[in-house]
Amino acid sequence: MPRRELHPRQGDTLDRLLEAARSELDEVGHEVLTIRTVASRAGVSSATAYNYFASRDHLFAELFWRHLTDSELPRLTGRSSTRRLQQTTRHLAETIASAPALAAAATKALLGTDPAVGDLRLRVGAVFADRFRTAIGDPVQPQVLEALLFAFSGALLQTGMGLFTYPELADRLDDVVAVVMRGNP
Repeated sequence: MPRRELHPRQGDTLDRLLEAARSELDEVGHEVLTIRTVASRAGVSSATAYNYFASRDHLFAELFWRHLTDSELPRLTGRSSTRRLQQTTRHLAETIASAPALAAAATKALLGTDPAVGDLRLRVGAVFADRFRTAIGDPVQPQVLEALLFAFSGALLQTGMGLFTYPELADRLDDVVAVVMRGNP
């Protein structure tokens, strides 16, 4: 799987698969994309692609995690931890909104039961937690961090279900962050 140490040639194959998957996802959406079509676009066999990704959901989760970790970190200019958190959640919402097809695929993939996605689900959550910790600064109360993670993941789920848009997500999260951070400047 992609997290093992790769030889240069394997790294190149993985990069081609991920690039092909991103293009395919943007062109046809997650409902139509298959590992076979991604492999064909990348110029490798399906068997080779399955050496890297156990399933479509595994591929989508990997793409989403990389999208988050490859994105620029937000420029935190707020004087209070509340304002820095609002900047962070807004930046995360904008990052996710910048790839709508990936956001839709990741919502389904991360909510599924595919065992190959389990580690990536934890890695995605760790990205969110690390960004929130950075915004808050030391010390971070575990209950506050947990409340923020619950609120953020719930908001992402509601957005993925179509209850509101990503721009609305950012605005709503400003209010949620303010409530969670009351008493924690």
